[in-house]
Parts: sequence; C-alpha cells; structure tokens
Amino acid sequence: MEFFLDYAGFLARTVTVVVAVLVVLVAIAVLRSRSRHRGEGHLEVHRLNDFYKSLRESLEQIVLDKERLKTRRKAEAKAEKRERKEGKTKPRLFVLDFDGDIRASATDKLRHEVTAVLSMAKPDDEVVLRLESGGGLVHSYGLAASQLVRIRQAGIPLTVCVDKVAASGGYMMACIGDRILSAPFAILGSIGVVAQLPNVHRLLKRHDIDFEVLTAGEYKRTLTVFGENTEKGREKFQEDLETTHELFKNFVARYRPQLTIDKIATGEIWLGQSALEKQLVDELMTSDEYLAAKAGGAELFQLHYAEKRSLQERFGLGAALAVDRVLLNWWERLSRSRYQ
Repeated sequence: MEFFLDYAGFLARTVTVVVAVLVVLVAIAVLRSRSRHRGEGHLEVHRLNDFYKSLRESLEQIVLDKERLKTRRKAEAKAEKRERKEGKTKPRLFVLDFDGDIRASATDKLRHEVTAVLSMAKPDDEVVLRLESGGGLVHSYGLAASQLVRIRQAGIPLTVCVDKVAASGGYMMACIGDRILSAPFAILGSIGVVAQLPNVHRLLKRHDIDFEVLTAGEYKRTLTVFGENTEKGREKFQEDLETTHELFKNFVARYRPQLTIDKIATGEIWLGQSALEKQLVDELMTSDEYLAAKAGGAELFQLHYAEKRSLQERFGLGAALAVDRVLLNWWERLSRSRYQ
C-alpha cells in the first residue's frame, strides 16, 4: 500500500510540473505576442575587423619594442591610404547569430537581420550564421529555416558554423548553408521526430475523477494527458509523426543531396569528425578560426536586432530560459549516455 501511495505522489508531482511548465509557456507566448505587435527594436551593427585589429594591437603593444611598433603602424597607415586612393573595395561578410531554444524564439530577430542583409548584400558578399540549437518545435524551426532559405534564393553565399550543437531543428537550419563548418566535437544530426506526454487517466479513474474531452472531427484529438487514449488515436499520432519525419528527410535531402538520407535520418547524433565522414558537414573548423581568417581580406559586420522588452517580458523570458536549461540538461545527459 505504501508503494502505491508513493507512486501516486510521484505522479501528482509530475502532473504539477507539467502544468506549471504549460502555464509558463502560455504566459510567455502572450507576452511575446504583445511584443511583436509593438514592433519596437533597432538594428545594431559592429565592425568585427576593428575587434580583431584591437586584439592584435593590444598584443603588439606589449610584445614589440617602440621602434618596431612605430614602423609597423606607419606601414599599416600607408597601406590603408593607398587602398583608399586606388578605390579598392573588399567583399563584405555579414555575421548573424542564432541561439535556439525549444520554440526557436530567436527567429523574431533573425527575420529582421536577414531582411537588413538582403537590402544591400550582393552575390560577391557572404553571410555567416553562427548556429547553436538542439532543436525544438517543428513549426517554429520551419519558420527559422525559411528565413535562411531567403538568403539562398537571393543568391548570397551562406556559410553555417556550428561550434557546439546543431541537431534536429538545428540541423534543419544548418543544412540550408552552401557550406557547413563544424567544430571537431560539435553535435550534429538527430534527423528525426519525437513527441511524448504523460497520461494520468488511470490515476484519475482510480480516484473517481472524470475528464471529458469533446471534439468535432474524428482526429481533432489523438493522444491526451488526462483523457483515455485509444489504440486508434495512437496509430494516428504515429502516422502524423511519420509524415513529419518524411517531410524533414525530404527537406534535408533537397539542400544536402550528397547525403544518403535513409542512412542518416535515423534520429542518431554524431560528433564533428563522424559528421564529416557522413557528409553532414563540409569541413572541421571553428567559427573563430573562419572569421579571423576572413578578416584579412573582407569587411566583417556583425548584425544584432535588439528588441526593447518590458519588465514583464524580461521576467517571462527568464522563466523560459530556466525551463529550456532544465530540458537541455536532460537532453545532454541522454546524449552522453549514448556514448558511454
């Protein structure tokens, strides 16, 4: 009897956590909707060449003696003056960042950044996306991926850099790049679809609690948390997952035709070196290495669309990040267990 009481208590705590998470997500959705309607925000642009130059000059200030430092500064000034006189122009490289959560909420700023880039970018320019995401909601990452498709359709070269993780919806975005660069131990893949939810119908029934689900349409509801799930509902739910997975596979195959899609679309994940062997990425390289190398021959501009948030929205965002961290930690523990 004590076992069943403990088990019931565990289920009650689980339901409480699920409901709390749902309440937080609904509140955040409302706050985000209000924020979008206001449309407040501004575009911040930073010239990364100045950043790399300041790093180099700070080191030179300490390492070089005064005479050598003076000679170097004069040579640099002379070279810059000659370039201006000759009217030489360097290609431009626009750097975007996407730090994805479960809802791909960074899409709100990505869409504005892409619009800004496309307003002046030319085919001899380049867009670099520093991407980090373990995936999330299908429709949210579908919209995020569509923003990158706009760059491809405009004929602007797109390079995607993955330093930590681009899995599931994250890889859906990464595969759109003309080139994918990965750090050696970044996590990639997870081309699959997953859905899970608890069901407490038997617990409610044991305590004589009825939960009614009324629908119009045979498949308006398939699986529920509180109602009684049927085998027919499970089959329909699985069918929907398979359909979504097929769309996912076709999308990846369209932008990465070199892949043997049925062999890699198993939901598995790979570290950078293995991902390179399976052609999920094109080269092993960190974003720092790539951008530092490009800074010598191109003008690098980092774009960030910043939205003004109210106190309520900042609180809601903080709660969302807390939920994301819990789920991400669980996902990382699961990933590690697969390599032990």
